Amino acid sequence: MYRPLSATIDLSALRHNLGVVRGHAKSSRVLAVIKANAYGHGVMRVARALAAAGVDGFALLELDAAIALREAGLQQRIVLLEGFFDARELALLARHRIDTAVHGADQLAMLQQASENARLNVLLKLNTGMNRLGFADAAFADALAALRANAAVGEITLMTHFANSDDARGVAWQMAALEKMTQGIALPRSLANSAAILRYPQTHADWVRPGIMLYGATPFADVSAAQLGLRPVMTLSSCIIGVQQLKAGDTVGYGGAYTATRDTRIGVVACGYADGYPRHAPGGTPVRVGGAMTVTVGRVSMDMLCVDITGLPDATVGTPVTLWGEGNPVDDVAAAAGTVGYELLCALAARVPVVELG
Repeated sequence: MYRPLSATIDLSALRHNLGVVRGHAKSSRVLAVIKANAYGHGVMRVARALAAAGVDGFALLELDAAIALREAGLQQRIVLLEGFFDARELALLARHRIDTAVHGADQLAMLQQASENARLNVLLKLNTGMNRLGFADAAFADALAALRANAAVGEITLMTHFANSDDARGVAWQMAALEKMTQGIALPRSLANSAAILRYPQTHADWVRPGIMLYGATPFADVSAAQLGLRPVMTLSSCIIGVQQLKAGDTVGYGGAYTATRDTRIGVVACGYADGYPRHAPGGTPVRVGGAMTVTVGRVSMDMLCVDITGLPDATVGTPVTLWGEGNPVDDVAAAAGTVGYELLCALAARVPVVELG
């Protein structure tokens, strides 16, 4: 028998969430963000499912993964969101028809070394206030002129990224900066991330870039995925592998971080931080045991964690446990752990078996 821990990837939920994207951004093409191994879901698995569902393109960071998509036969647009890091990569981009972001002067300089026959499609990144990557103000005009003068450059798309599309500040201030910088420039645009897709239709433009919403988690702190009509794609499941009966005053796990205040039944679950569950998740983090919600107790260890099953008399060795996913939203687990659903999904460990549905 194998250790009873697995991650189920529900491809029907993935397709459903793509439908939610399209429902909001009806006139835009969809550039699905599949960086970080498709947020832990498996880049090839997700890309193939989305390609079959008619997605228009993919955005990621890793050149080797982008090449693998081409070699697997995917014909959709593929974009490297951070672009290239060495001039020697330009020939690979051209050979495999991979589009590249250009966000800095060093990349502009390297592009001068590209063959005139390369015809590299470029997403020129504008810094409209995020202040990470991209050209701002006069530097943008100079960068655009350099790209237009470069015979190796094909189509140019303008791209920016929103810093506050998920909170009260919103996007108006960055949209104003964008319009000022691009006045009179008629080029395709890619602006909207998940939060902007859901909340700001004025940002949809030519290409939207959904990320977290594709995987069924929310980009907002105050609106659940279910309220947005999204379905979880990944469910991390295990089962109880041991039961302990505690008396008042007994402790659990390393450091005795949990002390029972009454007679307490504890279920030991086969999942720990080596599987991607957050070590910093405190006692009280939600977990589903069988069909009922309960909470973790004590510290998360490398291979195990403990849950309170005092009020669940039917829970015993073999009872299924949902760490996050269907019936226990990853966003709720992340909030209890002081982080975001993105981190938990991306942190799924390679040792966790994956089961594909749909």
